[in-house]
Amino acid sequence: MSLSEIKSRIAAAEVAAGRAPGSVELIAVSKVQPNERVEAVLQEGQRVFGENRVQEAAGKWPAFREQFSGVDLHLIGPLQTNKARQAMELVDAIHSIDRPKLAQAIARLAQELGHCPRLFIQVNTGEEEQKAGILPAEADAFVAECRGLDLPVEGLMCIPPVEEEASLHFALLAKIAARNGLTGLSMGMSGDFEKAIAFGATHVRVGSAIFGERATSA
Repeated sequence: MSLSEIKSRIAAAEVAAGRAPGSVELIAVSKVQPNERVEAVLQEGQRVFGENRVQEAAGKWPAFREQFSGVDLHLIGPLQTNKARQAMELVDAIHSIDRPKLAQAIARLAQELGHCPRLFIQVNTGEEEQKAGILPAEADAFVAECRGLDLPVEGLMCIPPVEEEASLHFALLAKIAARNGLTGLSMGMSGDFEKAIAFGATHVRVGSAIFGERATSA
């Protein structure tokens, strides 16, 4: 599916949900994609991209940023505390703030570096043992903790369980965000981004629908 088709579907979903045109940002998930595919999407005008790993982003994006202006890079995968400095020097937004230790490390680095990426707290809406994220029952307290550290928390992020109805998780994330006064909702991927938009998504993360299947597993 082409980038223009995805953008058209996002625009139609905005209209169907009564959302303002342009209220949903498309993050093109370029993890484990060959550079030629990424460059082709850049050539089409896309400037917002998502990477899962700091190392891969560091090996790919400095060169692309020299060639293309206005790139907005989002880290959407798990972040190890010892990679926090490298991430903060490289990306514009981090969608996977998922534990107090990481929040504290980012707060210290923000003071040291004098800047901080936009932040999204990852909520484990399915309460899956193998998945990162703050549990829903602990989300309010963690939002307050991050705010107490003066972190620029913009919103929440979730990855619904594969076998469950995604809409239930999107609704839960939206409810947690609303009661905490957060406007950002990073939710929805290639197979369900239109549902996510109906529940208020501000950022949708689309990879395979734009680039095709990844060459290797992430």
